[in-house]
Amino acid sequence: MVTMELDNFSLEQICDSGQCFRMKKIGEHTYSLVAGDQYLEITQKGTIVDFHCSDVELICFWVPYFDLDTDYSEYIQKVNPRDRYLSAAAEMGSGIRILRQDLWEMIITFLISQQNHITRIRGCIERLCACYGDKKISREGVEYYSFPGPEALALATETELRELGMGYRARYLVETARSIAEGEVSLEKIFQMRYYSRAKKELMRLSGVGEKVADCICLFALHHMDAFPVDTHIRQVLEIHYKRGFPNRRYHGMRGIMQQYIFYYELMKGRK
Repeated sequence: MVTMELDNFSLEQICDSGQCFRMKKIGEHTYSLVAGDQYLEITQKGTIVDFHCSDVELICFWVPYFDLDTDYSEYIQKVNPRDRYLSAAAEMGSGIRILRQDLWEMIITFLISQQNHITRIRGCIERLCACYGDKKISREGVEYYSFPGPEALALATETELRELGMGYRARYLVETARSIAEGEVSLEKIFQMRYYSRAKKELMRLSGVGEKVADCICLFALHHMDAFPVDTHIRQVLEIHYKRGFPNRRYHGMRGIMQQYIFYYELMKGRK
């Protein structure tokens, strides 16, 4: 176990932020997380966070994953104090981090997320992993499944995926997996693309990947912080609070984190 003191870090907020769907609360202060084929249990009390893994695993995998080398207070400090809405959103979601997740996993995750809600997305992903992923046992003795790769998913049929509850998205999953498995679209090339616009354009070559899904992938996998996914909730916020448009110039290079503050704020307001 490795203990760290972390500011602007909240497991609860990250879990509910709509970025990752294989993270869940398993105790009063403890969460479990599966990313790719890695399993982690994390405990947080205030700013003290216990990572139940080795030093090497933390440094090589989880520090980049949670973007722990970035000072998120700098993002919050750059919020326009006269923007009362965004200031309130940033304050409520001050523990959110933009995760660095696996590109392939995010492509499939956000294809599944289309016109879907968080609970159902979680269920779809778990069934997909149980059916096509590899069975693993964590050091704690917990059984879990790795996320299936393109080659494994390319062998699935649309009918099989519909039976897992994927609905109309089943066709997108099969066609996307085959495009990548057969080399029509290269994940490596997308990952290495320096410019957000180029990566987004290339992602939109994949079946079912429109602008919103491409932006989610760019933000949560490629860490293109200017990606600003717009769903129904975000569109409503823009119409109400930013009639002249979101101040993109002011938040250049950090639009994605502002989007997450807004998304989380609206999600939490909806639960009250």
